[in-house]
This record gives sequence, C-alpha cells and structure tokens, in this order.
Amino acid sequence: MNNLKLYTESSLNLELQTDEEVVQFSAFDIERNRLFFLSSANFVYTTQLTSFHNERMKSVAMLPAEVHHIDVETGDCVTSFDYLMEKEALIVGTRSGLLLLFSVDGSGSEVVGRVEGGVKRISPSPDGDLLCIISGLRQILVMTHDWDLMYENTLEDFPEGEPNFSEQNDFESSISWRGDGKYFATLSDVENSNTSLKKLKIWERDGGSLHASSEFKNFVEGVLDWMPSGAKIAAVYDKKSEIECPTVVFFERNGLERSSFHINEKNSAKVELLKWNCSSDLLAAIVRCENYDSVKVWFFSNNHWYLKHEIRYSKQDMVSFVWDPTRPLQLFCWTVHGQITMYNFIWISAIMENSTALVIDDAKILVTPLSLSLMPPPLYLFSLKFSSAVRDVAFYSKNSKSCLAAFLSDGRLCTVEFPGADFWEELEGKEFYVEASSFESTFGSFQQFVWLDVHKLLVVSHYGSDDYNYVSQGSPNEEPLGFCLLEIDLECSKDHVPGLPTCSAWHARISNRKFIEGPVICVASNPAENCTAFLQLNGGEILKYASGSGFSREFLKQEDKSFSSSCPWMSVALVDNNGLLKPLLFGLDDVGRVHLNRMVVCNNCSGFSFYSNLGDQITTHLILGTKQDMLCILDILDVLHKKIDEEYNFFQASNKCKEEGRNFIYIWERSAKIVGVLHGDAAAVILQTARGNLECIYPRKLVLASITNALIQRRFRDALLMVRRHRIDFNVIVDYCGLQTFIQSAADFVKQVNNFSHITEFVCAIKNENVTETLYKNFTSNSCMDDNKVGALRVSKDSYVENKVSSVLLAIRRAVEEHMMESPARELCILTTLARSDPPALEEALERIKVIREIELLNSDDPRRTSYPSSEEALKHLLWLSDADAVFDTALGLYDLKLAAIVAINSQRDPKEFIPYLQELEKMPFLLMCYNIDLRLSRSEKALNHIVSAGEDHFSDCMNLMKKQPQLFPLGLKLITDDAKKKLVLEAWGDYLSDEKSFEDAAETYLCCFNLEKALQSYRASGNWRQVFIVAGLLKMREDEILQLAHELCEELQALGKPGEAATIALEYCRDINRGMGLLISARDWEEALRIAFMHQREDLVSEMKNASVECASLLIGEYEEGLEKVGKYLTRYLAVRQRRLLLAAKIKAEESSMNNFDDDTASEASSNLSGMSAYSAGSRRSSTVSMSTTAGRKSREAKRQKSRGKIRPGSPGEEMALVEHLKGMSLTAGARSELKSLLVSLMMLGKEETAKKLQRTAENFQLSQMAAVNLANDTVSSDTINEQADTLENYVQALKSEVQKLEDFSWRSKVFLSS
Repeated sequence: MNNLKLYTESSLNLELQTDEEVVQFSAFDIERNRLFFLSSANFVYTTQLTSFHNERMKSVAMLPAEVHHIDVETGDCVTSFDYLMEKEALIVGTRSGLLLLFSVDGSGSEVVGRVEGGVKRISPSPDGDLLCIISGLRQILVMTHDWDLMYENTLEDFPEGEPNFSEQNDFESSISWRGDGKYFATLSDVENSNTSLKKLKIWERDGGSLHASSEFKNFVEGVLDWMPSGAKIAAVYDKKSEIECPTVVFFERNGLERSSFHINEKNSAKVELLKWNCSSDLLAAIVRCENYDSVKVWFFSNNHWYLKHEIRYSKQDMVSFVWDPTRPLQLFCWTVHGQITMYNFIWISAIMENSTALVIDDAKILVTPLSLSLMPPPLYLFSLKFSSAVRDVAFYSKNSKSCLAAFLSDGRLCTVEFPGADFWEELEGKEFYVEASSFESTFGSFQQFVWLDVHKLLVVSHYGSDDYNYVSQGSPNEEPLGFCLLEIDLECSKDHVPGLPTCSAWHARISNRKFIEGPVICVASNPAENCTAFLQLNGGEILKYASGSGFSREFLKQEDKSFSSSCPWMSVALVDNNGLLKPLLFGLDDVGRVHLNRMVVCNNCSGFSFYSNLGDQITTHLILGTKQDMLCILDILDVLHKKIDEEYNFFQASNKCKEEGRNFIYIWERSAKIVGVLHGDAAAVILQTARGNLECIYPRKLVLASITNALIQRRFRDALLMVRRHRIDFNVIVDYCGLQTFIQSAADFVKQVNNFSHITEFVCAIKNENVTETLYKNFTSNSCMDDNKVGALRVSKDSYVENKVSSVLLAIRRAVEEHMMESPARELCILTTLARSDPPALEEALERIKVIREIELLNSDDPRRTSYPSSEEALKHLLWLSDADAVFDTALGLYDLKLAAIVAINSQRDPKEFIPYLQELEKMPFLLMCYNIDLRLSRSEKALNHIVSAGEDHFSDCMNLMKKQPQLFPLGLKLITDDAKKKLVLEAWGDYLSDEKSFEDAAETYLCCFNLEKALQSYRASGNWRQVFIVAGLLKMREDEILQLAHELCEELQALGKPGEAATIALEYCRDINRGMGLLISARDWEEALRIAFMHQREDLVSEMKNASVECASLLIGEYEEGLEKVGKYLTRYLAVRQRRLLLAAKIKAEESSMNNFDDDTASEASSNLSGMSAYSAGSRRSSTVSMSTTAGRKSREAKRQKSRGKIRPGSPGEEMALVEHLKGMSLTAGARSELKSLLVSLMMLGKEETAKKLQRTAENFQLSQMAAVNLANDTVSSDTINEQADTLENYVQALKSEVQKLEDFSWRSKVFLSS
C-alpha cells in the first residue's frame, strides 16, 4: 500500500575527452564510495558520489572526475569492466583475451593473463575471492584473486557430446552470482543449432559442477540477475514469435520456473538489462522501445508485480543504470554522452488524508476508499487508466470536493475530479480512461507537486533537460538555478456528470513562475490557510509559499519553524490551540527521527500519521510506529506543549516494556508499517505487514476519543454503536456526560437510538461506578477537544449522586414511556429498567405484569393486547433479569397467591415446596395471611400492622412479635389504643431496655406505665442517686428506709469511684460528718472539705485536712520532679532517633539515585529489598512465601499492636512517633490543673506557704518542659534537618516563658507566688 516517490534527482555531466567517444561501462567501489566509467576511447573517469550533493543543480554543471587512460593494443577493445575490492583496482577484459589490472590510484595497468578466444564477461564473486570469466570459446573459467585457475567448464550443450573450440562466435553472455557466493547462474544455447532456445544453468562454486538447469526457453540473451537474498533468479523471455511483449520470469535455484509477469509494452520492445537492488525488493530493467528508452522499476507484493516508477530517455542516450550496492533506494543512470543522474527514491503511503488508497501500478492507479472496504492491493474498488506509466500523484479532498492530479512518465499531467463519496460504491469494478490535460507550454520534470486549491496546483519543476524550453521573465542576464515553482490553474470545459469521475477536457495554464535555488525535497499544503503551502529545502529549512505573493518574509524570520535535518517525509497537522487553528509541521528523516520544528519527538520511528475528526479535520492525535514494532498514540496538544518526556517516557526504554499501556500497543507482526488512519468514528490505524496484507486495529485511546467527540456533539446513537462495536463499557456514555446532563438528555438518547434491543443492552450494563475515573482514567482526555463544549456538556458532573443506576434507569424509563410507541418490545424494555434498578423495582414490574394478565383474562378485543407481550413472556423476561426467589417473594408481597403460583411455576420451583405453602396461606383469613407473608418476607412493620388489625385475640402474637423485634415498640404504641394493653407494651419495652443496660431509658419507660419499683431499680442501676431519692419520695418510703437506702447508695458510689457524690449523700442524708470529710479528702476537694470542717467547728477535722493536703502536695512534687526527668530523657531519645532516621533516609536516597544507571530488573530488586527495611532493621532477606500472610495473621498482629501501643520499643519503626505521642500524653489535664489550684489555695489557708510555693514551682517547671518538648518535637518532625544548636529544650523553654502569661494552660498558678 505504498508508492515509490522520486525524492531527489541530481544530474551532472562527465567532461569527455573527445567528441566521438561514448560511455560504455561502469563499476562501483563500495569502500571508497567511488563510481568508475569507461568510454569507448579507453578513458577511465573516476568520480566521488559526494559530488552529486556538493554541486549546485545547474543545467551546465559538470561532474568532477579524474581521468586515466588504459593502453590497449591497436584493433583491440574492452569487452568487460569491473572493480575488484581485494586488489583495489579495476579488472578489464578485451576482445583479444587480455586481462588487465588497472590501478586508478597508481595510474598503471598490468597484464595478469590472457584468455583464449577473448573475454566476453567478467564477474567477481560477492566476497571477492573468485573471478568468473566467460571466454569467446564459450568456456567458463573460475580463478582465484591470485589468478590461479580453479576449474573450467563448457558453457553450451553440444549435440554430439564433443565441444568445438575452433571458432569464436559473437554472442551475449551473462553471469550472476547468488548473494552468498555459493552458486552462480549463466545462460547458454545449443551449439550449431538454428533454434533460439536457451537454457538457464546453475553452477556450484566449489568444483564447478552443474547444480541444476532449466528447460530450453526463448531467453533474451545476456539478461540475467540473481536476487541478492538468493530466493529468485530473474531472466527475460523473448516472445516476439508469439506477438507478445517480453516477459520477466523468475526461477528457483533448482531451475524450476516460479512466476512471471509481462512488461506491458509493445512486442517490439526489448529488455537489455535487469538488476535487483541490494535489499532484493526492487527490480529495475532497461526497456528499449520504438521511440524511447526507459528505466522501469518493479515491486512485488501480495503475489503481484507493480511497476512503481518509469524514467524515460531518448533513443540517442542509450541509457544504462546501476544500483547503489549499499543504498537500496538509490539508482544511477548514465547515458553514452556522459550525463550521470542520481535518483533517490522513498516509499510513501498510498493512503491519502481522507483514507483513500491510490496505488500506482504502471499506467493505472488503483483506487480504494478504505472507509468503505479494507481491500489490500492488487484488489481495488475501481481503477484509472492513463496513457503512460504514472510517476507521482497528488490528491485533494476538502469541502466534499475530491480531485487527483497525476504526473506521467511521458511528461504529461492528468487531472480527475471524483464524484461525491455517496456514489463511490457504484463505481465498483469499473475502469476509467484519463486523458492528459492540454498545456499552453512545456515544462520540465515534476519533482514535487501539491494542490493549493480545488483548481490550482503548485509544482516544483527541475529544468535543464533537453525537453524543457522556457521563456525567462527576468532580466536578460538572470541565470536560472535549476528549480522552478509553477502555479498551474486547471479548468474543465466539460460539465461534471453526477456519479462519475470527470477524466477529460481539462486545460492547464501556468499562472505564475518563480525560480528558486534548490533543491526542494518536500512540499505540503497548508490546511490552515487557503492557497498556501510549505516547502522544505535541503537541510530542513522550511519556506512558506502563498499563491500570487510568493514566499512569506515573516515566516522566514521564524527559525524555529525549520527542521534540524532534511526530512524526506513531511506532513502538516491542523491543531486547535485554545480556539486558534495552527498548522504543525512534522518531518521524518532517514534515521527515524520525527521532528516538530526544532524539537525531536521520537528517535526510533518507522512511520507516522495523524488522526482527526471528520467534521472539522482538526488533528487530535499523532500516531507513531517505532522500529521496535510498537504503535504509539500521542495527544497532539501534549506534543505541542512539549509534555512528551513526562507523559510518554516509554520512548527511552521501549525494548524493556512488556505490557500494553494507554499510549502504546505492541504490533504482533514484525516490520509492519503504518500506512494510514481511518478518521472520525472509525478510529482505526491501518498497518501493512511485510507480506503485503492489511491489518486494521482500533487503539483504545482513539476509540474513546471518537466516542467522547460523538457525545460532545450529542450524537448518542453513534456513540452507542461505537461502544457496542468495540466492547467499551456502556457507563462511559453516562459518566463522560455527567449524570444530571445525561438525565436531562435521556429523551434525545432514546429517540436517537430508537432500538429497544440496544437500549436494553445499555440498561443492563449501568452500574454505580464512574468508569472515567477508574477503568478509563488513563484513556479519556480533554486535550483534543473544545474546552467550552466539554464544560457545557459536563456542567453538573460534580453533582454525582451515589445511586447512579436508579437515576439513569428512571430517566430512560420515563423517556421510553413518553416518546416511544407502545409495543411488546417497549414493555419488555420498561420491565428491564425496573428489574435492573438498584434496588430492583420488582413490585412495580409485577404490577405491570398483573395488568397484562388481567387484560388477557378479560378475553376481550382490547386493542392494547397487541401493544403488550403475553404475561408469560413478560414474566419469563423478568425472571431472566432478576433472582427467581426475589421475584417469588415480591409476588407474595403483593398478597396475590395466583401470581405467586405463576411465578413459582415459571421459575421451575418444585411444586412440592410451594403448593402446600400457598394452599395453607389460602385457607387463612386475609389479615392472618398477610401477617404470615410479612413475617416470611421480614416486613416487620407491615406484619405488626396486620396482626394488630386482626383483633384482640391475637394480642399475644403482637406482644411476641414486638419482643422479638424491639424496634417495633414505638409503632405498637401508636397502633394499640387500649390503655391497659399500652401499659403492658410499655412494661415489656422497659424490660427490654433494662436487659440492654439502658437503665435511664428503662426508668423513664417504667415511669410512663407507673411501675415505680422498677423505675427505682433502673435509676439505682444507672447511678443517678438524685432520681432514686425522687422516686423514693413518690413511693412514700419511711425515714428509716430512706436512711438505709442512703447508706447503700453511699457505698455503691464510693465503689464506683465517685467519692464526691458519696460525700454529699453522707453529709445530707446520713449526717455522718467524719465519713463525709474522709470522702471529700479522697475526692481531693480541698476547699469544700475545709469549708465543712470550719462549718461544724471541728478542729480535729481541720488538723486531719491539713495533714492530708501536705501529704498530697509532697506526692505531687515527687511526681512532677520525676516527670521532668522523663521529659528530658524522652526528648533526648527522640532527637537521637530522628537524627538517625534522617541520615538513613539521605543514604537510601543517594543509593536510589545511583541505581538509575542500572537496568530495570536490578533497580526493581534493589527497591523491593529497601522497601522491606525499617529504619532500624538490618535488611532481612525473606522469601516471597515468608512475606505472604493470611488475613487471620494480619488481624492478630494488629490486635497485638493495639495492646502494645502504649509501650515504647527501642529500635522499632514506630519508636519516633511513639516518643512524640508519649510526650504529648504527659500534659496536665484540665481536671489536674483544677485540683492543683484548689490544693494551692488550701495550703495557703492552712499556713503552708513554703509547701505551696514549692508545689507551684515544681508543677510550673514540669509543665514548661513538657510543652517546650512537644513544640520541639512538632517542629523537627516536619523538617528534614536538625539544628543541634537551636533545637534544644533550654531554648524552647526560654521561648515559652515569654508567652506564659497569655496561655490559658497556666491559669492555675497563684500570682502571689510568681515573684518568688
């Protein structure tokens, strides 16, 4: 699916020594890149190939060459000429049989041998070790490079068995070696035979024995070449006797004919030379016709030989050619007059921008729109026939106009205007003859040409050849530079016939001509501006040309628009950059680098293409094929904004990636190339394999881009079809639009799709998941879309509700009911939306089925019967979508036993299971039946409602139900109206609450039913002693009973750790002052205890109070001093651990940076080892089996961690944070500060000022140290460094002291002691 395009053409002339001499032979020196020519006057011309690149392309340019003369005896002439790499000299054979070794560098010749009968052909072996000679006596001589004869054989077959060497006959001979040098082939005929039949013989290198031979055929004499790869031997059949043109035929090594093809010329044509290129994929031949000679180049693919290029010369030139031995697409043609032309070819895709394939094959162009049918050549939709071979084509497709321009090998220009795309299928199998356009003047060979507009071409013409005449419009002294830009206007005098291509009556006129110093190597039209194009000069310089005005000077000033090297392949992409249409120039050079202006996008590319939307033709993605057989999909805006390294870093290690990613796909067949892209909704990349067949793949990234583009344009049907075709998750339609937006567009969605099967499939796939953020998170991108459109479409995506399924299905159901005509399929679709809701709306679905069943039972001519499916079909559809047990339970919930029976039968339940149960239900009263069904379905509230409605006889069942399901007690109180029964319900509820240890709630419930004894017990159990005494008052208990109750409560509260409340009861109800004082001292309520002692004027109690407060102060002073020591100890340990962790982290980071030089496997292994180390571990090496643990093991370890969380384990990974948490946990609580303040006041009142001072000073020092340590830890935890001078406890304590007065935490201090 490629065409062979002439990339550059360089013609130079040899300055021959005499006017009469002609060039006869050529030879190549691969090592020193030289080309030798031998003339009829025995002059050897030596030229360097670099001369073709250095010289300016003028018509009078001469080829610099060294000239040497070979001395040959008078009357003798050269018959064979070649270059020997081993000798670094030319080998020359003459008619008289001399073998001369001519050294160009030494300018001398040496006779190395003489061959009897003369030399007909010399052919060195590919490795240079052997030399094969055919003599005039039809002998094959094989000798070494030291001129030692290895063996000789007779070339011909003699009928009498004895060779006759008495005569020297004139004949054409040929020798062709196989690429590895193990075999060589010759052509020979039968001696003394009048027949023209010849035989192909294959000889073995070692020993010279005949390996194989063909049958006698009419071979063209002297035309033979063995493919360098060794697969085929090419020869030519002469079929003049059959009045047919010559046929190129291919043989295998065993002498059997393999295939052939006709050269498609007149029967008078003659093939004189046949040569393969060095890569064995192109076959070139010299074909002598009546009026011209031509060099034809064929290519083989899909078992068909294509004539890809033809170069015509005049008969007087007697053209010959030679392939470059190392560059497969470089061809040298030379004429007898010394004109040497170097042709550089490139392969370009035959698929145009609109996915139309235009394959050149001789005088035909095979046309195939791949968007209609993916047919590999030689298959095609229709063909265009021309008067001569096609050399190059240019295609135009814009605004529903499609035109083609073809440049032919005879120098003519042909134009075709195609019909609209809707008519292309009608052209299948047809062939249209295209007439050449009429011209007012002649012009030179087309180097490049491109469409500027629908009727205007821009042509780069190379003049200087004999057939080019022009009239210069400049000054008389202006010298042409070899290249000319021509603007050609095309007009058609014939009306366009709809449905058919316009192939004739085209007129061409040159409207503008500009000379340019070349060479121009590539031309591409500018899609952003009409009638403009970009030209690439040698070296990568880019020029912008506008019709009529010439080159843009502003563009010339922008140096970044040029490539950093010459790019034979250049394309222009139209990009939307924030609403501004901008052309981007991409180029691919010979070494596989893709250039965007001065930036290199990829270094190992084998081909590239663009993907765009058909509507606006704006490029959204760049498609690259790499030499590692990887297909890369790049967002064009990522390329424009130079985000390639961060988004597509796989270019650097593509050979190490083994799995498919979002941006690349591995091509399953080696050497497959990108030949084209199907744009728009097709979203396909077309690859051609090495054997010629086409493969079409659909990258996920392009498919999702086409789906989202369709959603933006609200083409829901197209989006749904693409989702189904490519098996994309249907949720992408909802999630990309946004839930609220899709719900609002549900009616449009249903009307556009208009297919209940597709809607049902969509409904069944909806799930509560946003696939654009999970499954397709890495594929969906807004980079190639209009941000305004996307924002308008997804305006409410942020308001994503949790139950997406029910919301979407409800919207679809309403849209179907409102906008679709009634039909059985519509009803089944509605049932699907009900069954797939979350939770399934089975009750509503069964109600609809009941309606259908009732219509059927009426047995009437209701027209609605045709609009619904049968009830059985609807029920089976519902059962297929839902759980059969759930449908049966829902049918029971409707209390329709017949419907439940039908469901059970259709769900294939065992009749022994459901029939007895349904019969039992049928015998019950309706309310009891409903009650039992509700119990089965766990519908407790409905069951309670029904059993209450069943009457007083079933009150016990009602009570049992509420006791089993206590959440029903509030509903039962609402439903039961009898007061006595309400009290029973309340008492039962209170018993339940009491059992659940909710004593406060239970007591309140008992109070509602006036059960004061149980209320008293509940309050007592809850510890609410005040409510206990209130209820005791309600019970009118005696004084002694209340006193007994007070003593019991006092003991209970004291046991519960509430000495303050117990003290209140002892003082107020028991009137026990001593016991109350003891409890107040235990509660550390110092001020209250002192008040009670003075109130009762008890000095003994005051003394007891004084001793207790002093003792408590001493204990606190000891605790605070110990705490101060611990703070220093913990902080020191924390700083040491933190410093060690920071050092280890720096070391690991340095090791990771050094590992970047390793390969991926080494780095992965090292990183996994490091990840298993804690900051204190020695890096244990555990096997994967040991590292794996069960869920139970993980749970047990977590439980152990929870238990030991309060401990600090030295060396553990959590030691650092455990130390910080422990420091924070040592702070004074609000209760401790309140008790401390109360103690200080009491000590002052009791005259213990020194003790109070010491207590306040110790407590303050501890609190300052603890808070400073916490601040220091918090500051260093978030820092990567520790300053040993600044990060000290003393510094932080001093800083905190300046803020103490403002802190609420220090409000417990007594100001009278602050000065001391």
